[in-house]
Amino acid sequence: MKVFIFDAERCNGCYGCQVACKDEHVGNDWMPYAKPQPNTGQFWLKVKEKDHGQVPKVFVEYTPWLCMHCDQPACQQAAPDAVYKREDGLVIIDPVKSEGKRELAASCPYGAIYWNEELKIAQKCTGCAHLVDEGKIPHCVDLCATGGLSFGEEADFAEEIAKAEIMLPESDCRPRVYYLNLPKLFLAGEVWDPSTNDIIEGASISLVTPEGKTYQTSTDDFGDFWFRKLNRGVYSLKIEAQGFETVEKSGIELSESLNIGDFPLKKLS
Repeated sequence: MKVFIFDAERCNGCYGCQVACKDEHVGNDWMPYAKPQPNTGQFWLKVKEKDHGQVPKVFVEYTPWLCMHCDQPACQQAAPDAVYKREDGLVIIDPVKSEGKRELAASCPYGAIYWNEELKIAQKCTGCAHLVDEGKIPHCVDLCATGGLSFGEEADFAEEIAKAEIMLPESDCRPRVYYLNLPKLFLAGEVWDPSTNDIIEGASISLVTPEGKTYQTSTDDFGDFWFRKLNRGVYSLKIEAQGFETVEKSGIELSESLNIGDFPLKKLS
């Protein structure tokens, strides 16, 4: 059974996978798997871009979003006569049998199915089944410049899958696209000495999670501190530096990545 693996730490946001999908499917008829993708309005693989944090502490997250080729596809439940799952795991919407079945576009919890108004059919990523049949890999994977997107047998990616996440697990669709090293949220700030108008390097920063676990870090040579891969919740922060009064801040609500700002420390008397 085939799977897709995406490693966020390898992705540089080049959008090559999105362009590759367009290159392979716009204007090309790959029956019996797919009729041509329209020039506009459809992204069978779409790179989602999300900004984390606030200036000057900002990180941009890029995530390829495609058909998840689920083991329990919601689209197949919506139109079992028009959707089938191949032995290799790829989910296909039959371009002929899906004609007029507009309900397919609304059935996918991932929003990966599009309605072609001109052809009156539902369309989505096929996993480049026409290429897979020839022993090749999907075009998006082939054109990934950094190796962030992979495709192959599930058994060959057992180690990666064990550490990976899936999107919308609550949908119970059991997707076969796995995501590694997603950035999640961060909390960042800066520590400085107002008496000298200079940053404080090496200050000790403690962060207490909603579960009561404590993470620790130190300010860098810019006076900055970062806590990464955090979950949503309410956090508490403590800042300690030799020769300065300790600063504590509680009730930090983290729903999106946050640049909490600068902390001026007062020198001990």
